[in-house]
Amino acid sequence: MPSIFTKIINGEIPCYKIAEDDDNFAFLDINPNAKGHTLCVPKKEVDKIMDLDEESYMKLMAFSRKVGKAIEAAVDCQRVGMSVIGLEVPHVHVHLIPLHSMKNATFQHKENMDAKAFEAIADKIKKHLK
Repeated sequence: MPSIFTKIINGEIPCYKIAEDDDNFAFLDINPNAKGHTLCVPKKEVDKIMDLDEESYMKLMAFSRKVGKAIEAAVDCQRVGMSVIGLEVPHVHVHLIPLHSMKNATFQHKENMDAKAFEAIADKIKKHLK
């Protein structure tokens, strides 16, 4: 059975898409730690990041860096943190989280946003992609 992320990639579930290339897909986290919290996922469904082949891993990291740089330019924050945990969804995903303090990295404090706010931040990040 496909993961929720595969369903998002395939357009079966809507998302606030940030970027896509041949191998990877980025979209806003709908339960964000901070405004601009983005998930980068490989299109190939693999459960654990260490199970990705080296080429796919390197492509995901390069893609995540590109998206992270756009977030950093678009969102007022001290830095963009990166986290790979992988317990919530059995599909590799890199969290890119705008950090204002360590609490943004804990996954215990969430930002409340409506559809209009998600759309606005997605558009702002996309404008900074090169």
